[in-house]
Amino acid sequence: MSKITPFLWFDDNAEAAMNFYCSVFKNSKKGKVTPMSVTFELEGQEFFGLNGGPNFHFNEAVSFFVKCENQAEVDYYWEKLLASGGKESRCGWLKDRFGLSWQIIPGRLTELLGDRDPKRANAALQAMLKMSKIVIADLEKAAAAA
Repeated sequence: MSKITPFLWFDDNAEAAMNFYCSVFKNSKKGKVTPMSVTFELEGQEFFGLNGGPNFHFNEAVSFFVKCENQAEVDYYWEKLLASGGKESRCGWLKDRFGLSWQIIPGRLTELLGDRDPKRANAALQAMLKMSKIVIADLEKAAAAA
């Protein structure tokens, strides 16, 4: 067990959330399931889910950042995490059907925002600010035009 484990408070659907997340992330493992809690692992990160009741809800103050290698990976996670009631947000952010916030970010975005040419970096930033799902080709096109 890692020293720090995200603890997720669900109303009464922690097992459904675990099953959903394990279906999205190929490198996942389901752990212990009890009436009150679940444990699972996604991409090597352990999670604990609690059926804690309706007192607390997720918000954007905490999100999970998924670094993607290419557009196909961005598209995959975007589609899967939005399935069955998720909601798009801006700049690569979305909320899944459980209300948990995710950032689906291609590594290429970080590279373009860190470009040594501030005009190219700013052009990529301005393009990203207009997007919901990040589209790498559109970022590159904006940076090249600067």
